[in-house]
Order: sequence, then C-alpha cells, then structure tokens
Amino acid sequence: PDVPGSESPALACSTPATPSGEDPPARAAPIAPRPPARPRLERALSLDDKGWRRRRRGSQEDLEARNGTSPSRGSVQSEGPGAPAHSCSPPCLSTSLQEIPKSRGVLSSERGSPSSGGNPLSGVASSSPNLPHRDAAVAGSSPRLPSLLPPRPPPALSLDIASDSLRTANKVDSDLADYKLRAQPLLVRAHSSLGPGRPRSPLACDDCSLRSAKSSFSLLAPIRSKDVRSRSYLEGSLLASGALLGADELARYFPDRNVALFVATWNMQGQKELPPSLDEFLLPAEADYAQDLYVIGVQEGCSDRREWETRLQETLGPHYVLLSSAAHGVLYMSLFIRRDLIWFCSEVECSTVTTRIVSQIKTKGALGISFTFFGTSFLFITSHFTSGDGKVAERLLDYTRTVQALALPRNVPDTNPYRSSAADVTTRFDEVFWFGDFNFRLSGGRTVVDALLCQGLVVDVPALLQHDQLIREMRKGSIFKGFQEPDIHFLPSYKFDIGKDTYDSTSKQRTPSYTDRVLYRSRHKGDICPVSYSSCPGIKTSDHRPVYGLFRVKVRPGRD
Repeated sequence: PDVPGSESPALACSTPATPSGEDPPARAAPIAPRPPARPRLERALSLDDKGWRRRRRGSQEDLEARNGTSPSRGSVQSEGPGAPAHSCSPPCLSTSLQEIPKSRGVLSSERGSPSSGGNPLSGVASSSPNLPHRDAAVAGSSPRLPSLLPPRPPPALSLDIASDSLRTANKVDSDLADYKLRAQPLLVRAHSSLGPGRPRSPLACDDCSLRSAKSSFSLLAPIRSKDVRSRSYLEGSLLASGALLGADELARYFPDRNVALFVATWNMQGQKELPPSLDEFLLPAEADYAQDLYVIGVQEGCSDRREWETRLQETLGPHYVLLSSAAHGVLYMSLFIRRDLIWFCSEVECSTVTTRIVSQIKTKGALGISFTFFGTSFLFITSHFTSGDGKVAERLLDYTRTVQALALPRNVPDTNPYRSSAADVTTRFDEVFWFGDFNFRLSGGRTVVDALLCQGLVVDVPALLQHDQLIREMRKGSIFKGFQEPDIHFLPSYKFDIGKDTYDSTSKQRTPSYTDRVLYRSRHKGDICPVSYSSCPGIKTSDHRPVYGLFRVKVRPGRD
C-alpha cells in the first residue's frame, strides 16, 4: 500500500515507488495518474487517519444538532462577531481538512500561534462548533479557493439572533459552565471578608431558579416571604419574636446591648476655611473601630453649612447616612448613623431656644435633637452660652431658659412619662448629652494660669481644674443637675492664636480656659460609660480646639 510519506505530492506523481525485485522491462509499464497524496497529520497529534475522520464527523454532527444546518453550509448563528467576511465556505465546497490540502508550514504555524497557547491540539483536534470556520478561514487564504468560486458575503443577521459565541463572550448566561467557574471564587472571597461568625446565605449557590427570582448571590441574610407576612411592624411588644424593635432584633445587632457613640463640639469662629482633613477629629487614633452614631455640634459655624456636612460625610464614608441635620442661626448639629441601623430609629424631632434678648439675633442659644433608638430615647443639646470671664450668672440663666423652653419630645411617645418633668427637658429622655461652648473660664487671671501651664513637660491638669467655674457651679447644684463629665486630661481648648499652638497673644490676653465641654446624664444609673475624652490639637483653623467624647451607651428593646 501507498503510505503517504514526507515527500511532496508532486514528487509522488513524477517518481512512483518501484519494487526492488522487478526487472527493468517491468518498469516500462504505463503509469496510471493518481490524485496527489493527502498530507500526513502531525505526529505530535497522536491521531491516525481514521481517528481524525471519527473526530471530524462527531464535530460536524454536534454542530448540525446544535444549529439545525447541514455540515456543508456555514451556520450564521454560531459565527463569532469577529469572523472575517470570507470565513463562510461556498455551498458546493466542503470544509474538511482532507479535501482542502494544507501544507505542513500552515499546520506548524497554527500549532505555534499565540492564540493556541502552545497546545498542539488547539485549533486542530477541537470539538468546538467554531472549528469549521477557523479551518475555512485558513483555507480561504489558499490561492486555490478564489480561483474556484469567489467568496460570497455573509447573509444579513436578524435582530433576534441567539449566538452561542456571543453568550460565551459576554458571560451573561449563568447556565454556562464558564460563568459558574468565574462566579464561584468571587463568592468565596466576598463571604470570607465577613468573618467566620456569619453563615453563608442559602441563596448564594442557587442555580438562578424561579424561586430566587434569578438572583445569583447576596451578602444579605435571606428573608422568607411567610416571615414578612406574619410580622406586624405597627404593633409589637417586648417579648414578641417578630418585633422590629424587640429583644431578638436588638441581640442580633448588639449582643451586649451597648452602642458606640461619638459626641463632639467645636466653635469654628465663623471661619470659611475648613481643615484639610477631619480624620483627627472624627476618627481619633485611640479608637480602633468607627462608632455606631456620630453627633457633631458646631458653634459660630462656617457660612457654607452644606459644605461642612459634605466634609463630614466624606470623612465618615458611605457606611454612614445623615440621620438628621438642624441649624439655629450659626448653631449646627449633624447626626450620622450606620446605614444598617437607621431602621431602628424613630422620627427625629428638633427644637431651638434663643437666649438673646432680641430673638432675631441667633448667635447665642441652644439646639436640641431627640429620637428613640430601639426602646431607648436620646436627647442631644448643643449650646452657646454668654461669653465673658465674670458673666457666670448670665450663663446660669441661659441654662435655665434652655431646659424650660426646649419643647421635646412632640410626637414620639415618652419612654417613661412617670419620671418626666414639664419644667426640665432633660428628665423626659433616657440618655441626654449636652455639649457646646459653655464659656465657663478658669478664674485667677492669666498670670496664674500661665504659671500652671509652664511648669514642665507635663501640665498639672487637676490644679487647673481647681479654678474652673463650671465644676464649681456644678458642685453647688446651680447648673446641669444630674449631669456628669468624663475626666479631663487635655489642655484648655480656648483661646489660641489661629494656626498656632500659643494661647492668646493679643492685647486682650484672654485666659486659657476649658470652654468647650461634653456632659451626659442617664435616667438609669450606669447606662452611659465614657471611654475617651480629649481634644484635637492638630486642627488650628479656629481659636478653639474641637473637643470630643467616646461613649458606650446601653440600649433596651422597645415596642414597634
């Protein structure tokens, strides 16, 4: 038998094989013309001729079963978007490799092409539906095909075409195996960032079934429809398992029933220029984690309040939302809460008090915001009392006007009306935080205070506090009845030269004082635990330094 060897087809026709044992006359027999021998497949493919025919026939049958067309006609639906115009073979020609000769150079170039990735089977022994078009494209580059029949333009594509290659390229069909392989590592990484304590959602591995409404996976805990139908969010009790504000829901978010709270006050002195960064203010170094609720009160705020709130939001990031924002003249207050805790808050109510004789002048006064979180009511008050070293009586009067005139709460029910007083707004809430520029000074004069500040590297803060007017009045019981203040370990926050660390160097020589304070009061003893109380020496755009406090507040379940 004539086994195709390494010789070219032309050599096989001109010089036929001669048996070694025949006589010279036998060689004079006429030579019957034969078609050129088929090119031998590459030995690296490890496929014989019959195996190639079997694999080739199976590939065409798969293509025919998928697209419903004959193997001799190129299917439009399985044509890739990037196929050349001459990739469709004419109907009278076959795209078989055995009928279109291909030189060894073409095969070797295919095997070594970058698209094959060095795999000798790539592009030759593949059962992909796109194989006939690749072979036809290579055959189209042969000089014989244009001479037999000019290439025809491909038929027009319909608008409702459903191409397998397009589905694979866009990765939009979740039924494809490649989509599942790509989505699985993303799912594992997303859930690994949540920590080991949170179980994976049963919808995560769903095969886009009808019950899951074609959802791939979600990081949120699944909620069954029957559970939502059985819950009532308008009426609830302390023991109801389906209550939105009940004990089960509270234990899910706060197992120890303690909320992390950030309260800060800052007299901005009306400066238009804001600090380049508020990280030291809102994200102090001693706090390893961000807090659950941020309350910031500002006195003599900047002219652009919107810009100030935008900077606060920018610093805290997208995990927090602005729960409430209120203003009374140049008094601003902003409440930011974690986004996933906003559902447990009641309506936020606001009230203001003017302590000036002329009510239209709102540079001094108080601003209060209240709401209920689960079953615990909160009241936040920021104030700006009368200034002046010797005006203690005026500041006491400002406090009395505030507690009597602040009309809160309005529509939200009081959590404990039996312990409330109509003459004192601070008695109507479980947790009260009062902060601001109270303008209480250090008595004794500038010389005495400077002597205590310049004693050495470590300032004797307790010695300074012995001259503090606010501590003295609180001990008398004339102001802030029932309130407490965390221990002070920082330097006086007033009055600095703008942009410097030196106290007032002007001709007025104002006495350094602790004018900016944060006080708290709890209806239940021990519910508020102070964690940190400090100032921000790095923010120097005002003559006041911001003062902040970190607290842990106990929260109780409530009624829906």
